[in-house]
Amino acid sequence: MASWVLSECGLRPLPPVFPRPRTGCFSNNIQNKIIRLPECKSGAVVRSTSLSSLPICLSGGSKGRDWRLKVSVPLKVPSIDGEDKGEEKKVLNGVNAVNGVGDEDDFDPGAPPPFRLADIRAAIPKHCWVKDPWRSMSYVVRDVVVVLGLAVAAAYFNNWVVWPLYWVAQGTMFWALFVLGHDCGHGSFSSNPRLNSVVGHLLHSSILVPYHGWRISHRTHHQNHGHVENDESWHPLSEGIYKGLDGITKTMRFTVPFPLLAYPFYLWTRSPGKKGSHYDPGSDLFVPSERKDVLTSTTCWSAMAALLVGLCFVFGPVQMLKLYGVPYWIFVMWLDFVTYLHHHGHEQKLPWYRGKEWNYLRGGLTTLDRDYGLVNNIHHDIGTHVIHHLFPQIPHYHLIEATEAAKPVLGKYYREPKKSGLLPFHLIGNLVRSMREDHFVSDTGDVIYYLTDTNLFGSSGKKSE
Repeated sequence: MASWVLSECGLRPLPPVFPRPRTGCFSNNIQNKIIRLPECKSGAVVRSTSLSSLPICLSGGSKGRDWRLKVSVPLKVPSIDGEDKGEEKKVLNGVNAVNGVGDEDDFDPGAPPPFRLADIRAAIPKHCWVKDPWRSMSYVVRDVVVVLGLAVAAAYFNNWVVWPLYWVAQGTMFWALFVLGHDCGHGSFSSNPRLNSVVGHLLHSSILVPYHGWRISHRTHHQNHGHVENDESWHPLSEGIYKGLDGITKTMRFTVPFPLLAYPFYLWTRSPGKKGSHYDPGSDLFVPSERKDVLTSTTCWSAMAALLVGLCFVFGPVQMLKLYGVPYWIFVMWLDFVTYLHHHGHEQKLPWYRGKEWNYLRGGLTTLDRDYGLVNNIHHDIGTHVIHHLFPQIPHYHLIEATEAAKPVLGKYYREPKKSGLLPFHLIGNLVRSMREDHFVSDTGDVIYYLTDTNLFGSSGKKSE
């Protein structure tokens, strides 16, 4: 059995580069014109609602230096103040700013950025892309030792003073195991596909996650992040779908803690408006060539479920509930809490896209970094999420450095996370507020924002603009 699992686990993990998505666009808005921005002698910024008739000029003010950028923008860009007139020069890191970058009052988060994905990539040091399998394995060993040590200690003391502390600590460690398996799925754990697949299966199966089934749908999420219809994780409900939900479903979907218990149900049935299961090789989540991978992961998941049932006969169901069951649900709450806040809950409403307005870069720039205080190191800096979304092949232990290097390029498109105390209690407020305000998006429009159902929680919610 062991040799079969090892051989089967070598099946095609996520490649270290972005494959072509099955839905949506992947390039930097290839449907739009690519406009070469000429060097301006005066350094003035000329803005117009018709880019086909007037150039956009950027200059750092350094004589003889070429600041030309290739920027992917739609043919029509509305001016912020509604007038076609020149503005004072805004400078960000030596480069004139457009689309409000560098000016908080004028910044439009839904406007096309004045930089390319290649500009961000070039700012990141080369060593940040290097994957060290020994270092990655050291985190696995550390986490597994902690998980086993916590279980042994809790079983040894076996009293109700220890159990609540154990549940929180062990649930957090299960979440840490998930993050390492997540790195395997992205190929950022190592450059060895077989190692990624074996470690990913062992880590994810141990916490009842179907490795390949999840890996493939998570790849879809990264390829379509910020796209209303094509995104896979925590994407908005359209107004039509939302209005078709019954009252109980609406209330539970947006009332804490119910959304934090959603992950196992999502694995079985996906989100409203989408069909398929992460366990079913015939699901429309997967193409025919991926079905053997999914079957392998579902088999591993089933073996872990059978092992847990067997351990219930050995130690008793109550003891297994305390040792594994409660920590599992703490892990689920961590997963839903963190992944939701990566895409929701910012003080300023962030856009979602459709059609020609969406591209990989603009979608990725709607993700958020979060600070989790003491937990940052425990869950492998998964809160450093913007750069991870744009470049998921970067190992987690280089994400902080890569983010710092990219900030000068990102400008206002990077939202500095609020500093956490020892534990991230401040994020609970962000979660609750978002659940009360971010309910659905319009059925029409290509750059859209969350709207609020004012009838759901009474008059406390306000309609988003």
